[in-house]
Amino acid sequence: MAQEDIFKKIIAHCKEYGFIFQSSEIYDGLSAVYDYGQNGTELKNNIKQYWWDAMTKINENIVGLDAAIFMHPKTWEASGHVSAFNDPLIDNKDSKKRYRADVLIEEYLEKLEAKIQKEVDKASQHFGKNFDEQKFRTTNQRVIANQSKVDEIKARFIQALEKNNLPELKKIIEDAEIVCPVSGSKNWTDVRQFNLMFSTQLGSVTEETNTIYLRPETAQGIFVNYLNVQKTGRMKLPFGIAQIGKAFRNEIVARQFIFRMREFEQMEMQYFIKPGTEMEWYNYWKEKRMKWHKALGMGDEKYRFHDHDKLAHYANAAADIEFQFPIGFREVEGIHSRTDFDLGNHEKYSGKKIQYFDTEENRNFVPYVVETSIGLDRMFLSVVSNAYTEETVESTGEQRIVMRIPEVLAPTKLAVFPLTKKDGMPEKARKIIDELKFDFNCQYEEKDTIGRRYRRQDAIGTPFCITVDHQTLKDDTVTIRHRDTMEQERIPANEVGKIITEKVSMKNLLKSL
Repeated sequence: MAQEDIFKKIIAHCKEYGFIFQSSEIYDGLSAVYDYGQNGTELKNNIKQYWWDAMTKINENIVGLDAAIFMHPKTWEASGHVSAFNDPLIDNKDSKKRYRADVLIEEYLEKLEAKIQKEVDKASQHFGKNFDEQKFRTTNQRVIANQSKVDEIKARFIQALEKNNLPELKKIIEDAEIVCPVSGSKNWTDVRQFNLMFSTQLGSVTEETNTIYLRPETAQGIFVNYLNVQKTGRMKLPFGIAQIGKAFRNEIVARQFIFRMREFEQMEMQYFIKPGTEMEWYNYWKEKRMKWHKALGMGDEKYRFHDHDKLAHYANAAADIEFQFPIGFREVEGIHSRTDFDLGNHEKYSGKKIQYFDTEENRNFVPYVVETSIGLDRMFLSVVSNAYTEETVESTGEQRIVMRIPEVLAPTKLAVFPLTKKDGMPEKARKIIDELKFDFNCQYEEKDTIGRRYRRQDAIGTPFCITVDHQTLKDDTVTIRHRDTMEQERIPANEVGKIITEKVSMKNLLKSL
């Protein structure tokens, strides 16, 4: 099945089972804005908890913050967003569709690199253990030709981005003969810049209003509160400030479900350090964050680092952690060495001294910053897209859809079923839930056959189902059924909590970090 078809099925599944809905759907929806349903909200909150606890619980020198969405407009001048927060856009005259010029070029480069990898994979299968990949890449004519194209276009692309050379971006698109995915034509407009910030008015009388912005990132709320946190918390370098919050970007080319939205949520941590130590901490947080992702057990091969070719105006080093979605490898988290750009600029624009006094060195300085920034919605999408599985049940030959969500993140941890609605089974099932509902999210269900109830829980990713039957009434044992293997075993009813807690424990996951 094509990966695009799988992605469409995941989107449909998310709606059918209460994970994600189109915003304002009864009014035909709002483009690139989504609501999280009952199961999506639980999963999202569990991801938040995993990130928050990994930052603030197990790191004594990282504390939390919840800054306001509205900020003084000078904040965004100081950060560079007013002048530099733009996307290069290009329209196709035939389809009337608008695209990001840089994305069109990046996707073209990905196609060339995929062709190269296909040739390498074919040769590897043909030659087996004797295959010398490096020699093949430097001698095969098709690989050499495609690699030459990649190198040439990438060099031009990086230079054009660094110099903000919009005509050159268009020339690259024309020279590479990149076509519109909809019309198939090469009839392009010129490339132009578009600022991504939403603006609004603050004030009750029109004449008195001031233009302010919905924040395009949460990081600046941390930077402007650096002194408040450092002084009130008596924090010593190095230390971090973590925040989870909404951000807003007026994405003109918003697509790919919740991967690129206009209203989204970020989980960011800014780590304040001594100047000169930034590369040490940059590499430390790269590895630390990758370990956090891989600890979920979704497959180490699904992750990779991607170093930035073009650095943002505030960075001297930057890398993305990419995850293999059905739409290919895409960014989930960014790690950036932001130097002293942000604090230095806020000091300049505010006229306030924003420095740290080092008692050991007896001097003041503006701290450097290493940032880890993860898109919560993209993290959510990585979990559900990796979890979605269609398979044939060997014993019956029937098809089932199962969401193999990591147990610790599953929206519902336990479902309890009475075999029938009589003989005291519902009362026993309710008793089990009443004892465990304070520890984790449980569901009670008595409608339909046991098989159908299992399938519904599989579809929302519930890792464990407990069935209360006639034998339960005799010896107080129940059947526990495991989502991924569908194996069933009998256990004492009073051990259900202990067994499941061990499997879904956030504490155990955090200890592995």
